Amino acid sequence: MQVRAVGERLRLDASVRGKLESLRAKMTKPADRGWLHKRPDGQFTARPKPRRARP
Repeated sequence: MQVRAVGERLRLDASVRGKLESLRAKMTKPADRGWLHKRPDGQFTARPKPRRARP
């Protein structure tokens, strides 16, 4: 997902770059924690849930 798409969904003014920079910073924190994956092209994706080992 692109930060612009998330901003539009949250009804932020996506035409102003400064409005999206704070959102980008907020999305980077979960990526640093491993909850999201930040791709090299700058988009974010959800991390797949790890599979449990069967007993």
